[in-house]
Amino acid sequence: MTELQHTPLHAAHLALNARMVDFGGWDMPVNYGSQIDEHRAVRTDSGMFDVSHMRVVDFEGETVREFFKYALANNVDKLTTPGKALYSCMLNGNGGVIDDLIVYYFSETSFRVVVNAGTAEKDIAWFGQLNAEGEFNLSITPRRDLAIIAVQGPNAREKVWHVLPDTRTQTQDIKPFNAARFPSTQYGELMLARTGYTGEDGFEIVVPATHVEALWNALAGAGVKPAGLGARDTLRLEAGMNLYGQDMDENVSPLDAGLAWTVDLKAERDFVGRSALERLEGGFRRPRAHQGKRPCSRRAARAPESRHATRRRRDHERHVFAVDAGVDRVRARAHGSCRWRHGAGRYPRQANPGARG
Repeated sequence: MTELQHTPLHAAHLALNARMVDFGGWDMPVNYGSQIDEHRAVRTDSGMFDVSHMRVVDFEGETVREFFKYALANNVDKLTTPGKALYSCMLNGNGGVIDDLIVYYFSETSFRVVVNAGTAEKDIAWFGQLNAEGEFNLSITPRRDLAIIAVQGPNAREKVWHVLPDTRTQTQDIKPFNAARFPSTQYGELMLARTGYTGEDGFEIVVPATHVEALWNALAGAGVKPAGLGARDTLRLEAGMNLYGQDMDENVSPLDAGLAWTVDLKAERDFVGRSALERLEGGFRRPRAHQGKRPCSRRAARAPESRHATRRRRDHERHVFAVDAGVDRVRARAHGSCRWRHGAGRYPRQANPGARG
């Protein structure tokens, strides 16, 4: 039996009596007592998630922009301001989604990517293959020395600033899908990003693994509630956000997964999977309201779906069960609000945490 991997916050989770589960080979907290309370804390105040199992990968080199123009379905030419981030799918030659990821632009020779935990090793191998085949000569560095805390909720930023007051000036006017780096803080070198991990506002904080527990404890002391994978998934589902492995995988294209808004077919560039997407039967028309833009996270626009994608989505939306005994979470409508109702005195099955994260 393969031993489960641990994030640098594993001991902190155990100290909080978290319910731990095997999540893609990682021993991760599904909740710390009540998934409902954690969900509501993020929507009404603030909560924090250990997402250190996700992998930060740094890319350095003179041809790094050209590399990502070829490797990703979205167009990194949209990234011109240091710290700007872009959500994209990375495709195989058949147009299937190897992973959905976020790429950050720091300079013309420096980019950073954050990939999903379940696909991290596969992604890194794929990056290496494309780098070698295209002779881009990049330095690709998986940052296993870094950890990530996602602090989310309407009061999340204020509480982060309470713990990290020196970051306020540089981040108080930062727009969504941007990041700022801080080379020297009491918790080491930090990156604060604003990409809306759960559909709420807040920061994703990239921190040295050696300092992450101290930062976690400081945030808890400021009133940020620890939250697990269960709340993470119900929050993202409520916000209409895709889950890798649930909504898309290597056999599903971004067009079938409702992610056509992340595919740039207008620019005259070749990227992996482009020809396969263009060959899709019937073609594709992007919804007018979202041409070239990311939809509002709470009402994400969906492209026309294949029958199997529609069936999978509806099954997932109709029956998502909370971990707490006797309580079901029932979708009121797709991408809308949710209501909570008591079950008929039975223990509901646990929602599949999915593969996102």
